[in-house]
Amino acid sequence: MFNKAKPPATPDRPSNVPPIPPLPDLPSPGGGRTAAAAQVPAPTLIASSRGLSTLSSDLQFEGNVSGAGDLQVDGSVKGDVRVGRLIVGETGAIEGNVTADYLEVRGRVVGAVSGKQVKLVSTAYVDGDITAEQLSIDIGAYFQGRVLQSRREVPAPVAPAPRPAPEVISMAAPAAPVEDKPQTIELKSV
Repeated sequence: MFNKAKPPATPDRPSNVPPIPPLPDLPSPGGGRTAAAAQVPAPTLIASSRGLSTLSSDLQFEGNVSGAGDLQVDGSVKGDVRVGRLIVGETGAIEGNVTADYLEVRGRVVGAVSGKQVKLVSTAYVDGDITAEQLSIDIGAYFQGRVLQSRREVPAPVAPAPRPAPEVISMAAPAAPVEDKPQTIELKSV
């Protein structure tokens, strides 16, 4: 009586396998958003129990910023920034070196950038070297500098125990009068 309509089976996907949902960054293949999806607010960029500290667009800060927390810069910072997670907003600007585990640049950074995950959004402007384990650069982002891929530090492999050198047994020829004849020596390994 109440049967759910099943989509027709495609050659690549049987009918009992659910469809794969689209990625959050990409529009769905069906076109626009549904009314239910439009009402749901977009997820926050950083979900953290510590909360997000924000330097608003009308503030200018001179000096270094450091900490383990999350920071969003919508204003201006002249100095080095070293935090756990960092978002440089579209109106944000940093002149100095930036280090963060997760870094998303939507605004302007002039200086070296270092992090585990670095993402340059289409509105980003970065002038400086980037060192990252994972780097994403959207179309339209400006980047001038070098990219160095860092790797997670893997413990050095344990060197195998040195093998004992094979024993060499030499058989010396019996003592003979000294002549210029070559002597034959047999070597056997055990």
